[in-house]
Amino acid sequence: MPYRRTTLAGLASLLAAPALRAQPAEWSPTRPLRLIVTYPPGGVNDIVGRIVAEPLGRELGQPLVVENRAGAGGNIGTQAAAQADADGYTILFGTTAMFGVNPILYASSGVDAVRDFTCLGTIGEVANVLSVIPSRVQAKDVASFIAEAKSRPLIYGSVGNGSSSHLSSVVFLKTAGIDATHVPYRGSSPLVAAMLAGEVDFGFDTTATSATHAQSGAFRPLAVTTARRAGGLPAVPTLREAGMPDYDLGIWFGLFVPAKTPPAIAQRLTEALERSRTPQTEARLQSAFVDPLHVPRPEVDAYIRASALRWQAIARDARIALD
Repeated sequence: MPYRRTTLAGLASLLAAPALRAQPAEWSPTRPLRLIVTYPPGGVNDIVGRIVAEPLGRELGQPLVVENRAGAGGNIGTQAAAQADADGYTILFGTTAMFGVNPILYASSGVDAVRDFTCLGTIGEVANVLSVIPSRVQAKDVASFIAEAKSRPLIYGSVGNGSSSHLSSVVFLKTAGIDATHVPYRGSSPLVAAMLAGEVDFGFDTTATSATHAQSGAFRPLAVTTARRAGGLPAVPTLREAGMPDYDLGIWFGLFVPAKTPPAIAQRLTEALERSRTPQTEARLQSAFVDPLHVPRPEVDAYIRASALRWQAIARDARIALD
């Protein structure tokens, strides 16, 4: 079923929900907590992690300190969080990749994110944006772009093998029945730099990193990968609207604790997360081109599992290998 992106108008009813009026669990932290973000500072994961860390820390009465543990597509930080004491003081900033693609790419790591973590709640969602470079591509919509791609060789960039950027491209190319040469870069910043320099014809990258360049005219956005239009680029159609009815690949963010965390502690953290969903926090997410996403707690585990299975199937079908 579809899950709503939280709007500012809907926050009042969310905060007044009966489950949130219940007495919080007795556990309360007595020292700072840490939020492990599995990517470097400055990227969308780091930005969103810091946006949610501040109000969540206030709700808990202790600072929530962001700790960047980058490397191996997020797997290093995920391993660190999985090995942490299950005492509520370590929270993982989770993403689609570590639950969907990483179990395929890092099968020998011993970490199974679905098995090893409990979700406290979802935070937000971004789409990948299919953007072409105006100096290299004439097409102004998806249909004409597919026709152009069938008429001559094209080159596309991604943020790395096995990334959502890469897999979004793979699914698009397969659905459209076209081929293009893949150039993997090591992260979003190098990909954006390559696109700005005209080194590739097109690429998929998140709304958080693409919207500004799309608005400036440096990129020409043709479509977004989510089932609904992205809040940061409301005029850009979805790939479903552009003729690919089964295309729906969003990238979600959420907070997790080790699976062995006592239920009372996990419940206390979940309650604090829910109360931190203020209009100010939601507005800050939207200013970073992230659409707030709230999956009801009774449904969140099924949502995470379904997402993981879908991305894993795409990765297996594409026979993704590490660089």
